Amino acid sequence: MQITEHVHAIKIPFQVKTDSGTLERFVYAYLICGEKIFLVDSGVSSSEKIIFDYLEKIGHTASEISLLILTHSHPDHVGSAQSIQRRSGCEIAAHQGEKSWIEDVDLQFKERPVPNFHSLVEGSVQVDHVLKEGDIFDLGGNLNLEVIHTPGHSAGSISLHIPREGVLITGDSVPLQGDLPIYDDFAESIRSIEKLKAFEDLKVLLASWDDPQEDDNGYQRMDEALDYLQHIQEVVGKLSTENSPPNLMEFSRLVLKELELPEAALNPIVLRSFQANLKELSRGFSEKIEIDG
Repeated sequence: MQITEHVHAIKIPFQVKTDSGTLERFVYAYLICGEKIFLVDSGVSSSEKIIFDYLEKIGHTASEISLLILTHSHPDHVGSAQSIQRRSGCEIAAHQGEKSWIEDVDLQFKERPVPNFHSLVEGSVQVDHVLKEGDIFDLGGNLNLEVIHTPGHSAGSISLHIPREGVLITGDSVPLQGDLPIYDDFAESIRSIEKLKAFEDLKVLLASWDDPQEDDNGYQRMDEALDYLQHIQEVVGKLSTENSPPNLMEFSRLVLKELELPEAALNPIVLRSFQANLKELSRGFSEKIEIDG
């Protein structure tokens, strides 16, 4: 669907099968259509058909994609990058913190074993452009794209700001209240959301796991994300006191129950998130984190 004059959202459904059940998921990829066409994220394996069909529907072809920007390296963002690059000839851009897992997906699976990983990801691709905070892309016609480093969900997670249209594309940096808690660094997640909230020109918030949110709804979503993360931290803190020292699997089961999340959500990446919470507790994490500066 068209979001602004130059930005389009493509919703991609998929499933994650775990030992505890099947999770029905979706993820968004975004097209930025100026004098050049950029694609932000590639969805899971085989998503290229949905993306290319949409391109054709709006009067473009795959060969017009000049750059695929990956907000981070996880399967639902890099899954069809190989096919998209093969057909379009586009270059690929990502943050240094994600490069190794994009260029070696087997390494990613070894270090972060997501359920049915290899059915979600086609294979590895080379990163042509290493991105950093403040990088700006010119798509022509006064349409610029600014890179914002927003770690927490992962070390090299990025968001993208389009000042002309008041758009923030945030990848998985802004979690949806009541959804799966997935992050590698709890404190960094908080700081990144606060950083995004500081943008005063927001007209549309485009997250990967949420439908587009306009105007004040975007800021509200970020406030809800902060509240949700703090709630998770409080639950982990309470249960770790009651169940110390915790067995991580059983402890995580208790946390999910307290958060009223389905048992099907019990998988290694959610356990990884609760480990991040426990790590913060061990460092004496305070109730409120203020953004640096």
